[in-house]
Amino acid sequence: MLRQQLQQKLLQKISPQQIQTIKLLEVPIMELEQRIKKELEENPLLEEGTLDETENKTTEDVEEPDKDTNDKDDEFSIEDYVNEDEYIPSYKTSTNNYSPDSNQNKTIPYAGGISFAEHLENQLGLRELTESQRTLATYIIGNIDDDGYLRRDINAIVDDIAFLQNVHTTKEELLAVLGLIQDLEPAGVGARNLQECLLLQLKIKNQNQPGIQLAETILKEHFEEFTRKHYDKIRQKLNTTDEKLKPALDEILKLNPKPGSSFAEAQDKFETVIPDFLLEYKDDEFILSLNSRNIPELRISKTYNDLLSGYAANKKSSTKDQKDVVTFVKQKLDSARWFIEAIKQRQNTLLGTMQAILDYQKEYFEEGDETKLKPMILKNIAEKVGLDISTISRVVNSKYIQTHFGIFPLKFFFSEAMHTDSGEEISSREIKKILQDCISGEDKRKPLPDEDLTKILNEKGYQVARRTVAKYREQLGLPVARLRKELK
Repeated sequence: MLRQQLQQKLLQKISPQQIQTIKLLEVPIMELEQRIKKELEENPLLEEGTLDETENKTTEDVEEPDKDTNDKDDEFSIEDYVNEDEYIPSYKTSTNNYSPDSNQNKTIPYAGGISFAEHLENQLGLRELTESQRTLATYIIGNIDDDGYLRRDINAIVDDIAFLQNVHTTKEELLAVLGLIQDLEPAGVGARNLQECLLLQLKIKNQNQPGIQLAETILKEHFEEFTRKHYDKIRQKLNTTDEKLKPALDEILKLNPKPGSSFAEAQDKFETVIPDFLLEYKDDEFILSLNSRNIPELRISKTYNDLLSGYAANKKSSTKDQKDVVTFVKQKLDSARWFIEAIKQRQNTLLGTMQAILDYQKEYFEEGDETKLKPMILKNIAEKVGLDISTISRVVNSKYIQTHFGIFPLKFFFSEAMHTDSGEEISSREIKKILQDCISGEDKRKPLPDEDLTKILNEKGYQVARRTVAKYREQLGLPVARLRKELK
């Protein structure tokens, strides 16, 4: 049996322009500059620069032309699209909405470099290889991960090369080529496991240097005991003393377990973090501004305003082509106006959010003392500025602020709340700092397990569970007690 039923639904739809405005909130300053550049290239009605307001002209109402030239109902006013306000870059007119040096040379530092694979291939270019060896080497390099390891089985690579490149090789031939790759920089690259990686790095060291030969013996014959830091067992099996064992262990601990990361770190040195906010502290007062050095001022093109004005004056005698041009201009005009407004909204939202963070963490920003950081979550700032948590999250993501004590990501200022015995609310960051201090000052021969660290914190008045201590320790990048053990 068929039934007809009426239903009423409330749906919220977001326009494409609203989506673009939201996306603009997410991008950091360097990406914003590229986004503006792209918009300038695609929209002829949008241009850089300011314009004297005396050059602005008011115009008459203009009929919006369409395919039906006899339709007189669809009209628009050019004054609705081009007026004196459009020539002023309104997102730069608010107090403290841009940095004092925004008129300086507009240059953006950027990171340049090559990939890890390209770095290895460039070194191969200096070696004398046969065409077959070069093909195999290139394929092997393509399978080396960012840490510098070849984690794919050699037999599987033999099959892959035969199937994908129709090149038939053997395991022995492939291992010989792998040996050539393992001679490249950084030392340890192309290893198939941690043990091989460390041995490759020891291989290039001076074998007459104290501890090197013993270190090699430890890695070859007692690797499992070494990874578990069972130094007493190693000493007994090698029938040696702590005085002889320590130099060998020190040499091993100097090695890089992830040789590929050393290349990434070297590349990172060329990268420049461009802060989105600038914070000055003068005479006990904060001066907060947006870093707009690379953000051009935007305006509506006067050339197209004149075109519309000319059309308005002669619209009765205009041709169909002229009307088509005006329709195109109107569409681009809408887009340009929206984009300028979206930039303005982005700047105001960013500035308002950062100001709320500054007000919330005022004591911290005065001196940069981490113990002064108050517990703060996205909800706290969302309530202060009257925006959704999702909006605050987009503002905070990938943004940095330059202060008088360093450059920090905005995420740094957020942390969950903990409580002391007295009921005082403190930041989890404060507990992490105390935890790190405890581990830094511990006896490395007998490092503190998580249970002891928990007792210390509890005695200091911080009521935290052992699992919380373990979580914070891991977030700090600190291993368990057994792996922190050292010989003195």
